[in-house]
Amino acid sequence: MKDYLELTKPRITWLIVMSTAVGYYFGHSGSWSLWAVIHALIGTGLIASGTAALNQWYERDADREMRRTQMRPLPAGRMRPSNALWFGIALALVGGLELGLEVNWFCSALGIATLTMYLFFYTPLKQKTWWSTTVGAFPGAMPPLIGYAAAANKLTAEALVLGAILFLWQFPHFYAIAWMYREDYSRAGIRMLPVVEPDGESTARQILLFAVLLIPISLLPKWMGMTGTIYMVGAIFLGLLFLYSGIRVSMDRSRLRARRVLLTSVVYLPILYALMVLDPVRS
Repeated sequence: MKDYLELTKPRITWLIVMSTAVGYYFGHSGSWSLWAVIHALIGTGLIASGTAALNQWYERDADREMRRTQMRPLPAGRMRPSNALWFGIALALVGGLELGLEVNWFCSALGIATLTMYLFFYTPLKQKTWWSTTVGAFPGAMPPLIGYAAAANKLTAEALVLGAILFLWQFPHFYAIAWMYREDYSRAGIRMLPVVEPDGESTARQILLFAVLLIPISLLPKWMGMTGTIYMVGAIFLGLLFLYSGIRVSMDRSRLRARRVLLTSVVYLPILYALMVLDPVRS
């Protein structure tokens, strides 16, 4: 059971469910339906878990070459690949049906589209080009859109803003991870940017660029009347903190500085979401 749970990548799934919940919060109108929220989060969590399991099934050979992943259930030989494959398929199908039957088919379609983009576009591209990170950022930005669609059965500019924030946030986060584990990625034949350009200059530049872009985009919820002044002040502070970590890594391209970027990103998103929910402007 522990190995099956590990296949679902619970920490990443938690982030996805949290992002979905924020999207649902801003998409809903009228009285709350607890069961609708629960079904939306469970369905999205199941699709995310199934995607994670299928991704590990696909990348089991590459995972065997990387120190940080070689003890996962498949590369370590604790589970048969066919078991992981069918487990992932089952989770994804049940999640899609959960969203479709208990919420609406639009959000279900968005969930299945996310899985498709992740598994059939992003994952294979990792072995071919560093642009895979950009491709992967699109399915990575979908959870708040799924949540919004679950509540409203449509997408609006507000939903797209939530997706844009998550889209931009991913680049400093994942480029920091790529720099920290560039030797691992190189051994596995995964062409992350620090592998293709090992001096780290381009990686640091990308981290800095997206940290800069994230600041004005994170203020859009205030400008669009979704949140209040407390959120705006908090978003500016968090954005500057994120930017500072990006500046430091651009000046000192070390594993320590990359780890600081990673830790800052992990703190940034939950606090930003909390500020959104605690300081809304609702009609």
